[in-house]
Parts: sequence; C-alpha cells; structure tokens
Amino acid sequence: MDRRVVLLLGSGGREHALARALQRSPSVATVIVAPGNGGIDEAGGTLRRVAVDIADVNAIVALAQREKPDLVVIGPEAPLVAGAVDALTAQGFTTFGPSRAAARLEGSKAFLKDFAVRHGIPTARHRTVRSFAEAEAEIDARGAPLVVKADGLCAGKGVVVATTVDEAKRAARVMLVDRVFGDAGACVILEECIEGRELSVHAICDGERSFVLPPARDHKRIFDGDRGPNTGGMGVICPAPDADPALVERITRELILPTVRGMREDGAPFRGVLFAGVMVRPDGTPFLLEHNVRFGDPECEALMEILDGDIAALFDSAARGKLDLKTVSVRENRSAVVVVLAAAGYPESPVLGARIDGIGAAEALGAVVHHAGTRRDAEGVLRVAGGRVLAVTASGPSLVEARTLAYRAADAITFEGKQLRRDIGTA
Repeated sequence: MDRRVVLLLGSGGREHALARALQRSPSVATVIVAPGNGGIDEAGGTLRRVAVDIADVNAIVALAQREKPDLVVIGPEAPLVAGAVDALTAQGFTTFGPSRAAARLEGSKAFLKDFAVRHGIPTARHRTVRSFAEAEAEIDARGAPLVVKADGLCAGKGVVVATTVDEAKRAARVMLVDRVFGDAGACVILEECIEGRELSVHAICDGERSFVLPPARDHKRIFDGDRGPNTGGMGVICPAPDADPALVERITRELILPTVRGMREDGAPFRGVLFAGVMVRPDGTPFLLEHNVRFGDPECEALMEILDGDIAALFDSAARGKLDLKTVSVRENRSAVVVVLAAAGYPESPVLGARIDGIGAAEALGAVVHHAGTRRDAEGVLRVAGGRVLAVTASGPSLVEARTLAYRAADAITFEGKQLRRDIGTA
C-alpha cells in the first residue's frame, strides 16, 4: 500500500509523543498535527502543524476533508466525548478513538460506576448525588476519608480525596452549589477511599480484542512525597516494577476484558485506547478507579519509548475492528521515566511567558523532550505557554538508569520559576 498520511489532533506532550511515534512508523509518509505546540513548529520534514479548534467538531471534519488523511488519531478526551469520531467516520475517515457512546466511560463518572456494577467489575462503593443536601447527608453518614468526583470532564481537576468530613463537604459545595465545573459538576459521585498502589493500565482495543500495554505509575501531586494539590501528572515510570505478570493478567481478566465485552453487549463497541486507573489493595486485589478513553499524559510519553514497530498500523487495525498484534512489540528489559517541568504557580495559577533554554543540551544527553505548554514568539524564542511545559523522557535497560538520565536532562533545561519533582521513580 502507499504510505499513510495521518492527521493527529491535540496539542500536549501526549500528542508530541504520538506524533514522533507515528513519524517513525514504516507505513507513514506524513503526520499532520492540529493544532500542535511549539515543539512541532520546529520539526519540519514529514511532521507538520496546522491550526484547528479541536472543540469544534465541524472544524475537525472540514480539516479532514481538506487534508484527506488515511488515518485520524484523536489525542485528548474532549473531542471524543463530543462525538468527533462519529462525525469523521460518517464522512468515510478511518478514525482511531471511541464513538461518543463508548466515550461515556470517561465523559460521565456516574455512567462508568453504573456500568461497572452492571458488569461485575470491581470498583469502590459509591453514591451519585445531585444536590448539596443529598451530598451533605451522605457525607455525614459515611464519614471520611471520602473521594468526591464531579461527573463530567474537568481537565483532571474534578476529583478531591477528602481526608475530613469538612473537606468533603467543601468539595461537594464547590461542585454542586458554586458550579466551578459548570454542567460537569451537576451531579457528584461520593466514593469510598481505597488504599493501595495506583497503576495506569492502557489497552489498545478494536471492539472485541485488546492489547494490554505495560502498566505505568503516575505521580499526580505537585510536590515531592506526594504532597500538595493534584495536577495533570508530574512524572511517570513504566513499567511499574511492582506490577508482576500475574497482577497484569488479573487486571486484564477482571477489569479490561469485562469492559470491552460489556460495551459490546451494550451496543457501543469500544475501539481506541482504554486507560484504566487501577488501585491495588495490599492483599493484591485490583479495583477500577476510573476509565479514560485515551492515552494518559504523561503516561503516553513513557509508553511510546518502550514500544517498537508500526504504531500507525496498530491504530489503523484497531480502528477497523481488526486488531493486528504483529504490528508492534514491547521492548524487552526497557524502562522509561518521564519528569514533567511545570510553570511557576502551577497548578493553581501558572505564570506564562518565560523564556525556555537548554532543550538541545538535554536531548544531546540522550533524552527526548516532549513539548506540552510551549509556543514560539515572533522572534522564534520558545516560551512557556501552559502549566505543564515539557515532559523530559528517558529510557534505559533499568529504571535506575532511565531515571538518572531523565534528571540529568531535566536539569539542563532552564526557565524562570521551573517546577519539578525530584522523587519520580522513588516515591
């Protein structure tokens, strides 16, 4: 076949990593990234950037009609939940990602909890409430700790692990009364707090079959020692060294496969990336915390460093309902570590505009620097343009070696107010 033109939607570190992996794919001629970021500006060659508002499904379809890609890959969750796959598929474009109906697994936490209960998937005990009076009564009855979740998409900010009753009530009030998340907080899930080890488990699915990738561990809080507010993710290790093959097999059997089977039975076959947030209790029992319907960020940056083969062919086969496991393989005895460099003031009030230097020096050490919140000004200077700025990614034959390289590279990059955690891979 002729080599593919791939249209990739998104602008973060996840999309930069996917763009590079797609660019490496033997079946790919060109990768078009829309809207991309400051790192893709300088790529050139077989990787180019075009503008689009990915919140506008009609604009996405118009772009596809203009560029005529052989494959569309959608990075972030919002276009998936909005039905971009349905609209693109209706126009004849092969699109990797779930339909709007299947994307409800992430788009509505209440839907997910009901789905898990109906299909016998182990998950935390919970109750869905739609008023603060209901929430207050439930919190008083349950006590703390308690997890308070807004139902809809909140860009990673709609979950509060409350350690006291007062904290749980404040979180519920912010969502249900103050409506800081708008309609996404119109209903709230109050969930038991499960203690244990958290894992990120991704599977490439074609509606019936799935290819489970090595489990990763995200570090969500802003400060060392898992202190401070939650973020979109400050770093990742992959594979997680404490997730042995028996545990991965159990997660696959009890959480992943029942989800794929259940969605098919419910008339919404899942094609795309199924990302299970898993808590493993001290006794080894895995529980489903949440499902996302796309790659995690920064998990994706790590995963793309330990996969070999034709990523585009894998995505295309899944999108067509014919998953081809011969297209890629997991690199043996390889670990990856991602260290996120964040802007001053992140996560509450990121300070934008600082000049970024040292990326060339970091990559000369052997690391890969994925751009997330970056832009180039009129003079071509790279500047901070978002809360999470760069994802410094390193791989090696051991976790220790990958971690050492990641931090050497992270220290080579400078910008005013740079924040990073120093305990990724040891916390």
